[in-house]
This record gives sequence, C-alpha cells and structure tokens, in this order.
Amino acid sequence: MTLVVQKYGGTSVATPERLQLVAQRIRDTVAGGSSAVVVVSAMGDTTDDLIRLAHSVSADPPEREMDALLSTGEVITAPLLAMALAAADVPAVSLTGPQAGIRTTRAHRSARITDIVPVRVIEELEQGRVVVVAGFQGSTENMDIATLGRGGSDTSAVALAVALHAEHCEILTDVAGVFTADPRVEPSARVIPEITYEEMLEMAAAGARVMHPRAVEIGEAYSMPIRVLSSFEDGPGTLICRHPRMEQRQKVRGIAHETDLAKVTLLRVPDRPGVAASTFGPFGEAGINVDIIVQNVSHDGTTDLSFTIGQSDLKRATALLEDVARTVGAEGFATDSDIAQVSVIGTGIRGTPGMFAKIFRTLAESGVNIQMISSSEIDITCIIDRASVREAVRALHHAFELEKI
Repeated sequence: MTLVVQKYGGTSVATPERLQLVAQRIRDTVAGGSSAVVVVSAMGDTTDDLIRLAHSVSADPPEREMDALLSTGEVITAPLLAMALAAADVPAVSLTGPQAGIRTTRAHRSARITDIVPVRVIEELEQGRVVVVAGFQGSTENMDIATLGRGGSDTSAVALAVALHAEHCEILTDVAGVFTADPRVEPSARVIPEITYEEMLEMAAAGARVMHPRAVEIGEAYSMPIRVLSSFEDGPGTLICRHPRMEQRQKVRGIAHETDLAKVTLLRVPDRPGVAASTFGPFGEAGINVDIIVQNVSHDGTTDLSFTIGQSDLKRATALLEDVARTVGAEGFATDSDIAQVSVIGTGIRGTPGMFAKIFRTLAESGVNIQMISSSEIDITCIIDRASVREAVRALHHAFELEKI
C-alpha cells in the first residue's frame, strides 16, 4: 500500500463545512488504496487572532509563551478533522507535532526541524488509521513547544513525507497550483504543470506565496516529489520535482513580485576594507534578512551603499542605522518603503543571449523605471516603484508569452 502525505492550509479547513469536505477528499484517497498522513494548519485566521490576543495582554510577549499559544491553532484543527473523518466512517487519530515525533531547534517562532522519530505515526498507520498531525510545530530537546514560522505546516508535511518514505507529498491550498504569475495581477496567468525545485525556490523567495521555501529545500534535498493542488476543485496542479518532462520546458517559467520591500541607502560611505562587514553584521545579528545589495562606483573615496530588506523589518532596521552609519563613517542614511521587486525566473535564463535586453526593453516600453538590478543563474530581479508593479508583471508575462504555457 502506498503512503501519501497531504497538507491542508488554513482556508481549506476554515469552517466545519470545509473540514467535512476535506474529510471526504481524504476518504477518497483511502478508498483509492493509499494510506494517508494529513498535516493541517490552523483554521482560517486563527493564528492572526492569537497574535492579536497575545498583544492585548503584553506589549512584548515572551517568544516561548508565544509558541505555546500559537501552536494551539493547529492542535484545535487536528482533532476536529479526525472527528469529521470518523463521522465519514474513516478511522483516524489526531497527533500534535511532538506526538508525531517532530524535534526542533530552540529558536522560538522560527525553529528548524532537526529530526523526526515517527514511531507513533507508524504504529497508527499499521492499525489502519489516517493520522492527522498538527502542523507548524515540534518540540525542543527540553520538550518546549517550538513553531516553524509562517508557512511552517508546509515544512512539517514535506519533512514527514521524507521521514515516512511517502510516495509523494500533496500541498492542498486555495489555488489550483503554481501560476506563471499572480492571477490577481495577470488574469491570463496559467498553472505551471511541472517545475524544478530550484525554480520553485526562486519563485517562493521572489514573492510567490503558494509554497514555503524551507519545505521546497527539504523536498529538493531528499528528492521528494511535491504536488500543489486546490482543495476546492479537481485538477492536476503543479508537480515540483527534479527533472520535469522535456516538453514542459520553457526558458522563462514565471514572473514573481514582492511588495513587502524597503530600500536602505548609506550615504557617502568611506571606500575601504571591512565596511561591508561592519554594515551588515548588526542586521544579521538582529535577524533582519538583507537581499539585493548595490554599491556605487567610488570617485572621491566614498560611495553610496544601497540594499533591500522586508518592509516589515524597516522599523527595526531604522533603529540600527544611526549606529551603523556612525561606525562605518557614513554621512547619513535614507530609506524608501515605496518600492517593489519583479523577478523573471527560469532555468532557461542560463546562457540565453539577449535576456537582459528583452526584460529592460519591456519595462522601458511600459514606462517602468528600474532602480536596482540583481541576477543569478535562474532569475533576474528588478527593483521598481511600487506603483508600477502591476504594469511590470503584466508586461513581462506577455513579453515571454507565458499565457501559452
């Protein structure tokens, strides 16, 4: 008998009625001859509600207690789905992340999985039960609850699929798969039938929310096929794998964008060794991720140094900037939160002459000004005004004919 791990997101389990629909879908999976482990997220906006509740009693709640609180959302969903399965005549049992054997680091709110010892899960499967696991959580070596960060249920599911040697992992959500662009921005966007792990990582990092990057990393490390599907309608979805079929290949696979972005510029920084380390060290220590970095050419012994961070990190970053500017001898700093990024992604970008020119020409013809540029082997990212992001996405999508995928 094959084993399938399925993960259902918050919108898929948001109401009792949707839980019953999920139970029917799982019953169909079992009736088809597969055993199933099901990972669930918190219902609807439960996690956001719990965060607001915490801040109503404390301006700065301890991270350990936040994890203990936030983990309860998934712990509520799991037994409710097990009850719905029982009502559908499908034997089922619910487990918390620790009961399922998920062990994590001590980094509360952003823990990483260190190991999975799924003894209890295997025992329940051998008894013919569907095992419903609360996602997003595990336990530290001290048996404290730790959560895996936003999107952590994806990570729970793929990691469990690897630990249990499942045939594949299904991520069921409120969209039909991974699209060539955000369909809310570009109506002609299409579901990508198959995509490589590295392309999906770039899509996720560049703003596509359908999959958590850490879940894709685990899938790639262990060659676990991941299929992204809609829980509300039938369809093949998108298969994330190592080697898509040859006929599915295109030079560009998708256009991603991100608006949770801000730019920081250190003004007239002395051009000497060690400045970059002194600049970015404090941000790393504060857990602020720095993305695109551009240093202007030095003409008089100084240079402007610009970089991007998440807009949600701007307040914390601003608190550090005065000390950083003083330490490196900069004349000051400036910030800009009215920016966005648009990325063209695909393994076919490698070694394709004219790719940069086509992207820049397309944006120019659409009246979109480029502020910063970054590239890797499989993506080209442009920083632009936030007001231009819709025009940029649509223009690039049509330029590369992704509506014909």
